[in-house]
Amino acid sequence: MSSAPGRSALVTGGSGGIGAAVVRALAGAGHRVAFTHLGQAAEARALERSLAGAARAFESDCADAAAVDQLHRELAPLILVCCAGITRDGVIWKLAPEDFDAVLRVNLRGPWLSLHAAAPAMRAAGFGRIVLIGSINGSRGKAGQTAYAAGKAGLVGLARSAARELGRHGVTVNVIEPGWIDTPMTSGLSPGHRARAEAETLTGRLGRPEDVAAATVFLCSGEAGQITGQVLRVDGGQFLGCS
Repeated sequence: MSSAPGRSALVTGGSGGIGAAVVRALAGAGHRVAFTHLGQAAEARALERSLAGAARAFESDCADAAAVDQLHRELAPLILVCCAGITRDGVIWKLAPEDFDAVLRVNLRGPWLSLHAAAPAMRAAGFGRIVLIGSINGSRGKAGQTAYAAGKAGLVGLARSAARELGRHGVTVNVIEPGWIDTPMTSGLSPGHRARAEAETLTGRLGRPEDVAAATVFLCSGEAGQITGQVLRVDGGQFLGCS
């Protein structure tokens, strides 16, 4: 697979979980990878060391416009993967408005700011690959996750609109919707939640961060130049299994 080795890549939320797997996979494909974190310096340094200089960490708030613009001016990435995300779960009548705002700030405003900052360099280069990490809960909904699901659903509209604006400049924009992935974010959920997710899958197992990373590397490759505005579910069939 041709992955256009040597391109500058930026992964937001890259210090752990899916983000860290994406950083490793892009570095393994030969790209020059930078990744962001916020308050996870130890994890970021450990990932840098494990990749022996193939990736650089930056502490940066993905939802702060000035910080995002500064980072993109420095790096001018032609590959952008937005992995940063948070949850504030609760049924709608108990969820505080400020928690809803916090989730949308990171999970939707953050990716919009990254696309806004990345677009000029990608248009000038005539090439760009943008992948937004969503969730099957953005498409199917999930009780207790009105904020998270709304933010992830918004990524689909963002990606499809940006794909229309950027396609003629050689820039693709796609969404990956993982199902349950074994990460620190899911490790705190109850065994019952885990068992129900596993029962929904058609492959008989839950996902790993590397599953999402492999799909991301493909969408960032030269072979994926005719794929844009799409939603790719990496969920072991969980979306179908819950229907």
